[in-house]
Amino acid sequence: MKNYPYVITISSEKGGVGKTTLATNLAIFLKALDENLPVSIFSFDNHFTIDKMFAIKGQKQDKDVSDLLLETPGLDLLHTGQYGVSYIPSSGALSGLKSSMKGPMVLARLLASSGISGVLIIDTRPDLDILTQNALFAADQVIIPIKDMASMENCRNIFDLFDKRGMDKKTLSLIPCLVDERVKFEGMFSDQKTLLKAYAINRGYRCHDTYISKSPKVEGLNTNPEGKIYPILTHARSTDVYSQFTQLARSVLQEMNATTEPRSQLFHQWLTAEDTRKKEEFFARLSGVKSHCIMCGSPSSQAKSGITYFYETSDGSDAGFMEERCFSRFLLSSIYNLPQGLPADDPVRLMLQDTIKESAFAFKPVSAGRGTEVECHRFDLSGLPMSSKAYQPGELAPPLDTLRGYGETLRDAFLFVHPITTGNPEAILMEENYRAFAKLKRHIAEQIC
Repeated sequence: MKNYPYVITISSEKGGVGKTTLATNLAIFLKALDENLPVSIFSFDNHFTIDKMFAIKGQKQDKDVSDLLLETPGLDLLHTGQYGVSYIPSSGALSGLKSSMKGPMVLARLLASSGISGVLIIDTRPDLDILTQNALFAADQVIIPIKDMASMENCRNIFDLFDKRGMDKKTLSLIPCLVDERVKFEGMFSDQKTLLKAYAINRGYRCHDTYISKSPKVEGLNTNPEGKIYPILTHARSTDVYSQFTQLARSVLQEMNATTEPRSQLFHQWLTAEDTRKKEEFFARLSGVKSHCIMCGSPSSQAKSGITYFYETSDGSDAGFMEERCFSRFLLSSIYNLPQGLPADDPVRLMLQDTIKESAFAFKPVSAGRGTEVECHRFDLSGLPMSSKAYQPGELAPPLDTLRGYGETLRDAFLFVHPITTGNPEAILMEENYRAFAKLKRHIAEQIC
């Protein structure tokens, strides 16, 4: 049975609000409350706190979280850590991978196929860069720590981000952190946690019932002569923070147990459906493609010079492939009027052949005073017009056979011819490639129709 992680992301644009302390200790408390629950953690920050807390002395770390972004399955990257928590080692090279992240849903896809089970906690950087956005949109729960009005103001950006993407904001919840319980106020809001929660609720933000206090003893767990980072579970049992983390962990578990399908599983189902749809559309397009070259009539599977052009009529009624030598010979003789018998290494011939391979062509019948003419338009591969000339229909057969209508008439459409990569001509019919092809065809249609 395939495993899907229940993802909890800890995020805030404000530094110093206790994100990493919250992430690491929540992982440990979750494991303590349910020993059979797999708990994992990784961080997109580069302070290596997670490694210091969970790494076992002498443990070899040959891969890290950057490998997850490079498509290595997450399960293969998990290291057995202390306190029963598995972890993916941190990386100092994540900034170089940001530019390769194609949108904010990459991590959701990677986690859907990661094979990681149980709970996965993600610690983030104090900003909303592409890595943080990916962590936010992959999460079943997003916990946003706030400690003052500045961090409260900053969390609005996360809610706005979800609004822009149309994402469900029910996954977002705030928790007051590093609350100094010595600070008291006059009136209805007597302390920091009450004031922060009141502001949050007034703005429509969901808050956890509990909070995390500021504690000198807990702060000391991160700063000591040994250079180690100790968990609250084992080294701060006498503090209020211990019971607060217990309450938070129970709340998180309760919400997780009420979730029938984690987001990673839903995303996997969507990906599977999308893959099925793409395959069906690919084969539907492929089934409509002629099996022979329209220039010479030879089967496409036996093309001698390689299939290097794909054509489709603007009304979608005809599509197929053409051999390089057939289409090139047609253009050189009918469009560029080169004499027959020119040597293969003739400089003009070679120059024109190179031009043809970098161009797209549109053949469109138009009414003229003396009957019907056919306009031949040449474009560069971005759709910029390069040249145009009118010809008599008889000069441009057999490509115009694709536009034949009733009797000897030509349909109100145009033939679009585009160069393709040799070796795998069907790749033009794959969704992303075909979408780019169709977009260029529409752009050209706007110019010639």
